[in-house]
Order: sequence, then C-alpha cells, then structure tokens
Amino acid sequence: MSVPDSKPVQQEIDQLLQEHFHFHLNENVGIIKKIIQPSVDFHKRDFVFQGEKECQGACFYTEGLVNEINIQKILKSLVILSPRLEKAISGRHLTEKLKTHLMVNSGIKEISTFQEGVDAILSGDTLLLIDYCNEALVVSTKGWETRSISPPEAEAVVRGPRDGFTENIRTNTAHVRRRIRDPLLRFDPMVIGTKTRTDINIAYIEGTVKENLVNEVKNRLQSIKIDGILESGYIEELIEDAPLSPFPTIQSTERPDKVAASLLEGRVAIFVDNTPFVLIVPTSFWEYIQASDDYYSRYWSGSFFRIIRFIAFMISLVLPSIYVMLVSFHQEMIPTALAFTIASGKEVVPFPALLECLMMEIVFEFIKEAGLRMPKSIGSAVSIVGSLVIGQAAVQAGLVSPSIVIVVAITGIASFAIPNYAASFSIRVLRFPLLIASGTLGLLGFAAIFFALTIHVLSLRSFGLSYLAPVTPFIPSDQKDIIVRPPIWAMDKLPRLAKGKGNRQGKNQMPMPPASDSNGQPEKGLRMGRNNQSEE
Repeated sequence: MSVPDSKPVQQEIDQLLQEHFHFHLNENVGIIKKIIQPSVDFHKRDFVFQGEKECQGACFYTEGLVNEINIQKILKSLVILSPRLEKAISGRHLTEKLKTHLMVNSGIKEISTFQEGVDAILSGDTLLLIDYCNEALVVSTKGWETRSISPPEAEAVVRGPRDGFTENIRTNTAHVRRRIRDPLLRFDPMVIGTKTRTDINIAYIEGTVKENLVNEVKNRLQSIKIDGILESGYIEELIEDAPLSPFPTIQSTERPDKVAASLLEGRVAIFVDNTPFVLIVPTSFWEYIQASDDYYSRYWSGSFFRIIRFIAFMISLVLPSIYVMLVSFHQEMIPTALAFTIASGKEVVPFPALLECLMMEIVFEFIKEAGLRMPKSIGSAVSIVGSLVIGQAAVQAGLVSPSIVIVVAITGIASFAIPNYAASFSIRVLRFPLLIASGTLGLLGFAAIFFALTIHVLSLRSFGLSYLAPVTPFIPSDQKDIIVRPPIWAMDKLPRLAKGKGNRQGKNQMPMPPASDSNGQPEKGLRMGRNNQSEE
C-alpha cells in the first residue's frame, strides 16, 4: 500500500490556514475538518439558538485539554439563555453582541482566520462558529491535568521558598508576578515550532532592562525555524553565543525567586511551555557558584559557603590532574613522608597513575549515571554501596592504590557542591583532557590545557556580556557580589548590566541600635531608627 506524499497535503493545509472565515457555517466546518484530521480527542458540538430563527452554530474543542465545566457554560449561554436576549443579539456584528450580552466566560476574543482558530483548538480553547458570520469567537476553556507545585529537585536550599516551576507556563509566570508586583513587569508572547506551536514568554522589567538586550533576545528567538520545541534546552542550544563551548552561556533554573532576582538586576527570562526550567540571559561564570540561600542567611554564612563552593570548583577541576602529574613526573614536589605513603600503596599496582585515575573516574561516572537513571528509592543506595564495594575491592585486588581512591572520591564530592548541574557537568567533562595532558606531558601539559581553557573562557560572551564579568573587564562598582556576599544593606546600586542607575534602596539602611541612658532605656528625644540622630 503506497503512502501519500505529505508535502502536497501540508501545502494544502498551509493555504487553508491563511484563509479568513466564510459567511456559511458548513463551509467553515468543512475547512476545519480538512485541517484537523479525524481524531478520537477532537470534538464538534452543533447547536441552535435564538429561538425560531434557527440560527445554527458549532463549537470545536480538544478533549483532555479543556475543562468540561467551561464547555457546559458555553452551551448553557448559547442554547438556554439566548431566547431571552433575542433582540440584543440579533442583527449585525453578531460576535461582538454575543461576547457583550450573552457569554459568561471570562476569556473571549474575536478572530478572523483559520490559523487563529486551529491554534486555539489545539491549545485547549474552544472555537465558536456561527452561521452567516465571517468572524469567530475563541473562548478560554483550558483545563488539563497539571502537576502540583513542588520544591525544586535540582536546586534545593536550606532556607528560602519551597515552590518551584511546573510545566504550565501560566503558572510559572504567576510565580514571578507574585514576587514582582510592578506594573512595568512585561511578559511578551511568542510561538515557536511549526508543528508543536510552543508558547514562549519573554519576561523583563521595562525601565530596568536595556532595550537592546530585549531586542537581541527577540531577534534570536524569531530566527528559530524548527518543527518542534519540546523543552527549554532546544531554545538554549539555538540561541546561545558559543554552541561549541562546554561552558553554559545561558542559565536555566527551576526557582521563581532566582528568576525574580535576575529580572530586578536587568536581565531577561525566557519561559517555555511544558517545561519547569526557565532560561536567564545574560549570565556569567560567577553565578554558577552562587546559591539562592546565600541571600536568605546572614552574609557571614553566605560568604563562607560561597568560598567553599569556589574551592570545591577548583578541586573538582584540577585535583586528579595535579595528583597524576606529581606522582608520574614531579615526585620531588611531594613531601617525603607523603611520597613514601603513596609509593607503598602503589607497590603492588601494575598500572601507571594515569590509567588508575582514568579507570576510577570512568567507574565513578558510571555509578553517578546509574544512580541518576535508576528509581529514586534504590538509586541513592546503589550509588553509595557500589562506590564503597568497588573502591574497597579494587584496592584489595591491587588494581588501584588507596590514594587514588581518595583523590577520586574527594573530586566527586566536590563536584556535587556546585549548585548548578550544567556547570558541574562542564567541569566533569573538562577534567578528562586536563588529566590526560598532565599524565602524558606533566606540568607542561597541565599548564598548556589550563591556559587554553582560560583563554577560551575569556573569549566567551553571553548576549554581549563578558563571561567573567565583572572581574574581566574589571568593573569596580560590581565587585561586591562575586565571591563574598555583602550585606543586603550594602548592595544599594544596580549592576552596570541594568539600564537604570538609581539606588535599589534608601540611604542609611544599615541597622543600628538606638542610644540608651544609664538604665538601658532609649534616651528621650532620640529616634529608634537607623540614623540614630536626635529629633529637634
């Protein structure tokens, strides 16, 4: 049996989508049925209203995407209530009068093309067609099953909000709107994907963000020509500045508070329907070692743990390479007592240090990937038991030395301390070329690869922003919030990234205790406020 060519069919459908609605109901219904082929979840409901005038109509909707209660409201308005308002809804401009006098649904709009009508049907709305009317009504009836709001799994915090994004784009935008109740907060809509017709929202705060950044984001999104967008990762790969780089130049997050904080700094957020991950642009390297609860705990603890994460980042990247380099080529740089300890452990091992480290690193990646893909109830247990059993068995069998097991274990634990999964994955990938270069060429190979990585990072840009900004290029006013987290009352200026140059808070926000007399009571005539100045 021959399969019909899909190209002529697609071309015919594209032509029909560009047409405007006709005056006759049967003609409009026939075109809708040509565009949307027969399917078990595609429904058409005929009705007659306006009493004896026998004015016919039809509504189309997709089962599973609509709320059945909203469909019942539509039919009740059209079939039961319409005779009472016969005079009000008769005559010209029927759709406008129906919307004003009859329909009780909150979201109603008039449309004129089949493209708009089909998009509405397939997105969960109901299309309402009326005989002798060349316009149609789209009634908001979305009501599919959604996942409840739950804490973000990839970005857990000790102190802070527990709500995370879901797969519903309107729920996600509402999360941000609850946090930023500024009328200047904008959500610009866009649709990408010729077949999936995925809803995209571009979020920014007008007056805080620079216009050229918003225009650049929109231009890159509009240039995407693809049949489908199934997750925000598609968008990320199609608009990033360095598609061949292992470093992510677009930040993704499940946390509404992180998106709100980025918008307040003059960044742009990209919401994609059907995914709980929101993209933030531009981004810099330093944001990948920062966590949300750095700002919710006191600045001393926030700064301490941020420094710990930076140390963990460096350990995760270079510790195996430095170990292999010293053991294989530069034993004179190891303290004597430590050198004897390492040598005694390697006495029965038949493999060089490079091969040892590569085997253990690969096995460790196997265990991490298996723990991630297995059911959650047994994944963590298998990961822990597998690591202990394999490490102990490998040492007892004389395949690896105890010191290499310790190095690989410390490296793996350090990689888990990086809050952003995409950044930690980049480090896991870059660890191998550094390790191979150090194990074959010693200090020269390590320095060459590390220098090449540094030059590469310095050359990266994220929507015009240097990847290492504000360290390079050096911006003195933005040095506060990089490695050390300053107090909230000290972060009073907007970053240079933002358009607005005003203060984010009032003056003298540093809290101070009021002056007191010898009895420990506030002195009379002195204010209890921050300025601690006497009132006149």
